[in-house]
Amino acid sequence: MNPSPPCHSRPRLARAASDGAGFTLVELLVVSGIIALLAGLLLPALTRSRQTAQTLRCVSNLHQLGLAGQMYWDDNGGNAFRYRGAATNGGDLYWFGWLERGPEGQRAFDPAPGALSPYLAGRGVDLCPALMPFLPDFKYKARGAAFGYGYNLCLSAPALQPPVNVHRLAAPFQTVFLADAAQVNTFQPPATPNHPMLEEFYYLSTNALEATVHFRHRGTANILCCDGHVAREKPAADSLDPRLPGQTIGRLRPEILAGRLE
Repeated sequence: MNPSPPCHSRPRLARAASDGAGFTLVELLVVSGIIALLAGLLLPALTRSRQTAQTLRCVSNLHQLGLAGQMYWDDNGGNAFRYRGAATNGGDLYWFGWLERGPEGQRAFDPAPGALSPYLAGRGVDLCPALMPFLPDFKYKARGAAFGYGYNLCLSAPALQPPVNVHRLAAPFQTVFLADAAQVNTFQPPATPNHPMLEEFYYLSTNALEATVHFRHRGTANILCCDGHVAREKPAADSLDPRLPGQTIGRLRPEILAGRLE
């Protein structure tokens, strides 16, 4: 007959079983605090990484649009294209394509007639990823986002005058061709004066009343110059539109838009 185990061993077994039961409340609170601290440290870094990736993608888009622009100018004796063309098929031709007339957000859009379209391998470089049209305060112009960059209106011309010849620009490296663009809309439904919304916009100008440059890369805008290089610009002084505080909409310095000819 085996003797019973010593009585002093039983509490030790009970303690061992109790010790393996799980974390105490204090331990859970400490672990939760460490996780929250790590998340607080990592989230800003992840946000910066995402913003950097968007900026680089936008720079790549503009480089490709710049190459398309150079090819267009080569095929047209250096002459820039007009901002707007003829009315046709219930819509209007613009430099970026054909846009149907009708209710905002429901209009058809066709990029094929755009001036740069023949020099691009389909769509994909026409929208900056930082534009983010899925945001609740974004108002579509057409059925889906059409174009995220604006054309320097100073390169176009009134109807009876020829466009600017970019080969005659005195400083093409200091003259904007395209840039990040958008505007605040308060006058076309679903936007109202009490509910301003962000929408695409398709030109940049020296008009002091038109804030159409979207400084969506940490307070700066990517600009494509007529020599093909891409740079970043801050808003011109006192140019920001205050109607949509969550977005930085303003103007560029007029001297980099109004290209001086030789």
